[in-house]
Amino acid sequence: MIPLSVLDLSVVTTATKPAAALRNSIDLARHVDGLGFVRYWLAEHHNLASVASPAPDLMIGQIAAVTRNIRVGSGGVMLPNHAPLVVAERFKMLEALFPGRIDLGLGRAPGTDGATAHALRSRLDRREGDDFLERLHELTLWETRDFPPGHPYNNVVAMPDDSPLPPIWLLGSSGYSSELAAQVGMGFAFAHHFATHDAVDAMTNYKAHFKPSGWRQTPSAILAVAAVAAETDDEAEKLALSMDLNRLRRDRGQYLPLPSVEEALAYPYTAAERASIARNRSRFFVGSPATVVAKLQPLIAATEADELMIITAVYDHEARKKSYSLLADAFGVTKKEAA
Repeated sequence: MIPLSVLDLSVVTTATKPAAALRNSIDLARHVDGLGFVRYWLAEHHNLASVASPAPDLMIGQIAAVTRNIRVGSGGVMLPNHAPLVVAERFKMLEALFPGRIDLGLGRAPGTDGATAHALRSRLDRREGDDFLERLHELTLWETRDFPPGHPYNNVVAMPDDSPLPPIWLLGSSGYSSELAAQVGMGFAFAHHFATHDAVDAMTNYKAHFKPSGWRQTPSAILAVAAVAAETDDEAEKLALSMDLNRLRRDRGQYLPLPSVEEALAYPYTAAERASIARNRSRFFVGSPATVVAKLQPLIAATEADELMIITAVYDHEARKKSYSLLADAFGVTKKEAA
């Protein structure tokens, strides 16, 4: 069966404050490490009341320290917000401390609103527009040391210099992202849970046009999906009500803490809002383990995914852990000894 991994947003709920959400992430990582999940990625978002972690590199270190088997990485570092040298230094440090267990996932978006993005970058430089390619190139140069002769950065070394950058993955929700990942020969992770672009087109295009590189000799594609599993379809549908209302609010620019099931049940939905929720449900995979697997298998096959990355953002932390346990069993994942 396909390997499973986790994308975690450190979700804040109306009952779970940000500090507790961060501790829940560490607890969940320990849990899925023993279940046999292969990867645990942390997202970067800023100025969002629903997401506790703006700094995936800090969380990676905390989680790698308390797990044994699972790879831990960023899903991702939003490169426009950071000087490439800083990213290189921090991830080389993580690789030095946890060799062979770190991933560097990179995103093109700032992961926030315009004002916050400006605050993040206002003291960095004066580069304008989409400078992701420039920043990605600079990041790789800190590893390859291929700066032109006479370039001032030839005298700058990203420490620790005896540890390599971990494997680089490009994250995306568009055809452009898949084409770029193929051209530069890096791993690719597609965000099906919020993308409007067709996942099959993006992922098969990536594999068809992949060019081997010093970073990776063969293509590797991760399909990231939103899924909720429970013992029964009805129980899972009830858990997913929080996600439905949260998504509806996000579409309106309201980034509030995740509401409870009771709040979602009591919300006075209009007909238009119910139609919007129904459309959004096409991106979610909800039900008993057998139901979720049956819904996912055609997409996994069509995208030729090498790995399935699951985000489960439900109100109750124990229900979230149970969802991952049920899916691990349903997909036949082999358990491992936890730390």
